[in-house]
Amino acid sequence: MYYIGIDLGTSAVKLLLMDEKGTICRIVSREYPLSFPHPGWSEQNPEDWYEKTLDGLVELLDGVDRSRVRGISFGGQMHGLVMLDADDRVIRPAILWNDGRSQKQVEYLNDTIGRDVISGYTGNIAFAGFTAPKILWVRENEPENFAKAAKIMLPKDYLSYRLSGTFATDYSDASGMLLLDVKHKRWSEEMCGICGITTAQLPRLFESWEKVGTLKPEIAHRLGLPEDVIIAAGAGDNAAAAIGTGTVGPDRCTLSLGTSGTIFISSDRFRVDPNNALHSFAHADGKFHLMGCMLSAASCNKWWMDGILKTQDYGKEQSAIRKLGKNHVYFLPYLMGERSPINDPKARATFTGITMDTTREDMTQAVLEGVAFAFRDMFEVVKSLGICPKSAVICGGGAKSPLWRTIMANVLNIRVQIPENEQGPGMGGAMLAMVADGVYESVEAAAEAIVKIKSQEDPDPELAKLYEKHYREFHRIYPALKDVFSGLSD
Repeated sequence: MYYIGIDLGTSAVKLLLMDEKGTICRIVSREYPLSFPHPGWSEQNPEDWYEKTLDGLVELLDGVDRSRVRGISFGGQMHGLVMLDADDRVIRPAILWNDGRSQKQVEYLNDTIGRDVISGYTGNIAFAGFTAPKILWVRENEPENFAKAAKIMLPKDYLSYRLSGTFATDYSDASGMLLLDVKHKRWSEEMCGICGITTAQLPRLFESWEKVGTLKPEIAHRLGLPEDVIIAAGAGDNAAAAIGTGTVGPDRCTLSLGTSGTIFISSDRFRVDPNNALHSFAHADGKFHLMGCMLSAASCNKWWMDGILKTQDYGKEQSAIRKLGKNHVYFLPYLMGERSPINDPKARATFTGITMDTTREDMTQAVLEGVAFAFRDMFEVVKSLGICPKSAVICGGGAKSPLWRTIMANVLNIRVQIPENEQGPGMGGAMLAMVADGVYESVEAAAEAIVKIKSQEDPDPELAKLYEKHYREFHRIYPALKDVFSGLSD
């Protein structure tokens, strides 16, 4: 039998076809545009997601015995605000996870309502990327659109709704809306009241592996699929990627070096970082996780290579780097502001320490190291909670770089493991569809059967020692510039 995982990303939708044994049969990708109508804003048209997904499914299923397709599920970009009117029409472009327009609303939630109050309702404090501040922004700035909103949903759930007709979400993705009481796995009436909405406007909640419905007959006919193909709830992209890397069970760790960067710690119980530097979310395995998210990770290297150096030969640029642990240039990777752990949308990227003998290689190395040091900032919070992972699975586009993996292993001073199949949220989505179809009795059983580690990299004690010193220097730069960044933004 076949199962489809749909990874709804920021720049493209990636579709993965997998059999019940975990063999990946085909992968298809379709890109769609990203809009920046104002500085710091980030939007997309949900209809683009749907049309590109259907177009990709046609190619994915070409030559496949479609009668053997049993299930579809999702991993999707989190936090985005999708609003439909009473006739199920999209009211306005989706406001995405990396959109920073809602800082005024974040300050209202955290400072006027109060961090302790918001954290008490949801387990988290407000960040500009979260959905609730976006709802407040629309209420204050586009009241006519706010008044039309009959359904409020997340990006992957728009796809699920279009494919199945079921208005649903899962606990992991809902955790990032700042509308869910994560500990008790229910919508927070208090947060809905603050945002001026009702729970009737929000989707029904499911576990990630639960069946929410089946394909609409017209969609099944269009794709040549059986009408009883299961649609499972799916998960937020990070939780889905964690399933795809086997990060289930207590205190397992994944590092995702993608467009954004995340550190993901699975947990068998709900817990909150007292300083709210990490998010406390539900996991796709039915339990919980802690997560730190930096807004710019591999995208920093893409910006540097494509936009500044005007090259796409990433390997060539990295091959000339020789002096690991000895660089005198530092890079703050805050191209889009920052979430974890500093929660400062006004933060900006900088190079520090440039001298007359600074080389192209030094600055390229600084970009890679700066991202790793920002991961270390989040890892320090994890350790402060008494959680000390000795290894981590690494995934995402940046993890394909051997040099970057070496830097990450030594900056964090942990073993870095590379999975045999690193297909992120799409693979996790397909695995969730298998559980929904009863191929595996649990998410844990699916991960144990399917996920394999192909190689690992251990830190070098001497290099880790050098990076420890450099991290301490890096850690001083943002506090010294925080007021400068605020002034620049003003």
